[in-house]
Amino acid sequence: MAITDWPEHERPREKLLRAGAMALSDAELLAIFLRVGVVGKTAVDLARDLLQHFHSLNGIFSASMAEMQQVHGMGESKYCQLQAVLEMSKRALGETLQQVDSFNSPAQVKAYLQLQLSHLLREVFGILFLDAQNRLIAYETLFEGSLMQTSVYPREVVKRALALNAAAVILSHNHPGGSASPSRADEQLTLTLKESLSLVDVKVLDHIIVAGQDTFSFSERGMI
Repeated sequence: MAITDWPEHERPREKLLRAGAMALSDAELLAIFLRVGVVGKTAVDLARDLLQHFHSLNGIFSASMAEMQQVHGMGESKYCQLQAVLEMSKRALGETLQQVDSFNSPAQVKAYLQLQLSHLLREVFGILFLDAQNRLIAYETLFEGSLMQTSVYPREVVKRALALNAAAVILSHNHPGGSASPSRADEQLTLTLKESLSLVDVKVLDHIIVAGQDTFSFSERGMI
């Protein structure tokens, strides 16, 4: 049955207009994006195929074009559209963080870092560089590693903070496929960076670890 033949209150687009985007399931949101299905399948069916194939929204966004094309009905155009949606979301939240105190906006900071990091398959270490009002100057990925670890060099972090004239930073990295809880190495790295940056009067406000939809904040746990 085509979606247009569904009862109106069950159609994703009408449901969004009536109750808001938060009321929709992942498959329904994807269906609105896809607009149409393929022969024998509605857009919702195709969305469910994508979620089953890639296991999650993060899996869909991290898929390569070749991987995306393995799902019948998905091609270069849809892949480009998905990447554009992800990038627009990052930029929209980045614009918000340029205007607000990031230290007092933990939910927005976490959402921004999840967009940056949650879909990645390799561990990366990124930093939010902030001005004296804790507003975003820039977000940069400084180090990239393997599935399990990334080498971080405090000297390079200090150099970049000085180059951007940052007054404070929020550290971040991801745990692909793992728990957001910090390791002892994460705790030691945070302390090392805090001490190194303090020598040039740059504050470390937080260190946030992202693992899929989960996050861990050192600041919220009183660990920084």
